[in-house]
Amino acid sequence: MLLLCILMASLATTSADFYRDAEINWGDGRGKIIEGGRALTLSLDQYSGSGFQSKNEYLFGRFDMQLKLVPGNSAGTVTTFFLSSQGAGHDEIDFEFLGNATGEPYTVHTNVYAQGKGNKEQQFQLWFDPTATFHTYSIVWNQQRIIFMVDNIPIRVFNNYESIGIPFPKNQPMRVYCSLWNADDWATQGGRVKTDWTKAPFVASYRNFNINGCVSGSTCGSQSTDSFNTQAWKTQGLDSNGRNRLRWVQQKYMVYNYCNDRPRFPQGFSEECKRSRF
Repeated sequence: MLLLCILMASLATTSADFYRDAEINWGDGRGKIIEGGRALTLSLDQYSGSGFQSKNEYLFGRFDMQLKLVPGNSAGTVTTFFLSSQGAGHDEIDFEFLGNATGEPYTVHTNVYAQGKGNKEQQFQLWFDPTATFHTYSIVWNQQRIIFMVDNIPIRVFNNYESIGIPFPKNQPMRVYCSLWNADDWATQGGRVKTDWTKAPFVASYRNFNINGCVSGSTCGSQSTDSFNTQAWKTQGLDSNGRNRLRWVQQKYMVYNYCNDRPRFPQGFSEECKRSRF
């Protein structure tokens, strides 16, 4: 518990700098770095969304971002925080936040691509209002596993099962990408609820962009922007408390798991689905 408190305090006080660590790569002025580089906003209107990316590429690390999602009627919008390489055989690790009508919960969509193949979706609803204040979303990516966390609580673990033929992202350096865009053909209740453009512009806010990882072409950890500068992520897994928290989230807040979707996979589930549930 002491370690958790120290980590959360570190994430809250570190001096991340979007000018130094990121660049707005699309949106024609709809993305703005503010507060002297300490925060960034993305906006979406009926003409375009916006996005930014990390200046560096990374091969493994811990990636933390604080987000405050689009408030009110956010139906049709998708706010993202993800890692990705490029090309047809790309790797990708996704956090996507699917908006909803006023009063309805966001859906947190997670996915993992390896060598261009995904179809590993798990979705959750959060136990708090993600539009009221900032919350920390984290991706831990090492050679053994990928851990998705919300406020340092694990919600998903994707283990390396290359030993049984399941591809795992481990050879392609990836950048961090964040974006806000319109996807009302599928994002909200299967596309049944469309974007209300009278509410535009929609705005999502980012801050405390912290990376402790291996910069491609450099020594591991040398470009960390996290004042809690530890290499624990290299072997990070879940202890008994972490497993209990993961089980709590998945039992109470998981709303979709590809490993349970027989109509979608009538030929049978992927081999990793036959391993531990958590």
